[in-house]
Amino acid sequence: MLYLLYGLEKYLINKEIKSILEKHKIERINVSNYNLEESNFKDIIDDAQTISMFGDKKAIIVDNSYIFTGKNIKSDSNPDDFLEYFKNINPDTILIFNIIYEKLDERKKIVKEIKKLGVIKDFNKSGNLNSIVKEMFDNYEISFSDINLLIDRVGNNLEIISQEVDKIKCYKDNNKNITKEDIINLTSRNIDIDIFAFIDMLINKNKEKTIETYYEMLKNGEEPIKVLIMLANQFRIMYQAKELYKKGYTGNDIATKLGIHPYRIKLALEKVTNYDSNMLLNYISKLADLDYDIKSGNIDAALGLELFILGEIK
Repeated sequence: MLYLLYGLEKYLINKEIKSILEKHKIERINVSNYNLEESNFKDIIDDAQTISMFGDKKAIIVDNSYIFTGKNIKSDSNPDDFLEYFKNINPDTILIFNIIYEKLDERKKIVKEIKKLGVIKDFNKSGNLNSIVKEMFDNYEISFSDINLLIDRVGNNLEIISQEVDKIKCYKDNNKNITKEDIINLTSRNIDIDIFAFIDMLINKNKEKTIETYYEMLKNGEEPIKVLIMLANQFRIMYQAKELYKKGYTGNDIATKLGIHPYRIKLALEKVTNYDSNMLLNYISKLADLDYDIKSGNIDAALGLELFILGEIK
């Protein structure tokens, strides 16, 4: 049996792998893991063709299966080796290819073949996010308003949400009722969300909220120079993402090209349609000048950043 799981939602892909193993009643001892960027293809195929030492069905999980995408990978192996295996699949081996990637390369022969012979599942869209998060809390009580609060604080990346949910459940082991206070006290705010919200306020010249958010960042222990660097980095990411998107790159292609997590690119692309490229470059230039002045000792970091903010929102 062949499976190909792809998409940007790593949490859902891992959940599906677990479901496949349960469906085929495969014990953990009969599961092998490979990384296609590091493993020799023939080693994987030899494993797939070998009968399980316990006589049961076995599973082979192949991570980073980029041979099904347009991404180039450095390898001495030949994808045609898998095409040969597809002609004579071992019925007792469940071969699960998976990739954290937005789309497949439908032109490739290996993609066409696995479509004919196996099961392909797309995990780009997370569906009803609130329901998925509710399911993560299983036998714990939590309201949908508190689930929304959790998402507002940590973002909509299911892998990150899952980690925060596990943390909450660990602290609340003897009390199955999750409250608003638990969400606030036990979860870590996603700084990327704070910075993007801060940029929105800055560009829209929302004076009160911009200053209030800046002071809140300082109160939470963020150093002014770190806030400056994060602002400059986010403006740079937004500019680069906007330019690449205009050239026809997908979100995942942009993430790969820039070496940045797809979730950060997703956040950037949600914003940049409203922002002019020259305006973004202007912010990058001003922040670079401020960074130079701070490092040269011409101005205090906290004061310099506050003056920059006040200058932009007047």
